[in-house]
Amino acid sequence: QVQLAESGGGLAQTGGSLRLSCAAPGRAFSIYVMGWSRQAPGKEREFVATISRSGSSTYYAESVKGRFTISRDNAKNTLFLQMNSLRPEDTAVYYCSADSDPSALITTNSRRYDYWGQGTQVTVSL
Repeated sequence: QVQLAESGGGLAQTGGSLRLSCAAPGRAFSIYVMGWSRQAPGKEREFVATISRSGSSTYYAESVKGRFTISRDNAKNTLFLQMNSLRPEDTAVYYCSADSDPSALITTNSRRYDYWGQGTQVTVSL
């Protein structure tokens, strides 16, 4: 089992940037495929980005491609999401998640993740 804790959310202006972090204490971090999802008020949780165990493979939702970058530091047990060119529609609670399926390279379906953090709020103003 892995404990996940997001940080780095806050308020940004349109066109601005934020960097989210997800700490996962413990030695097993590198065995998980990791991902970010988000949930806006009144909407279902949606997939944002995923990264393979080594960090060599990534995949993004079309809505964030070219603006967001997912990365991980396995030595520090930390997952990141660099968010640039933010838009008001990026406003949501952002969650990091871990997939323990050993057969997965990356995981693009939010429902397949086993472990979730508590979320961090991102608000983008006009």
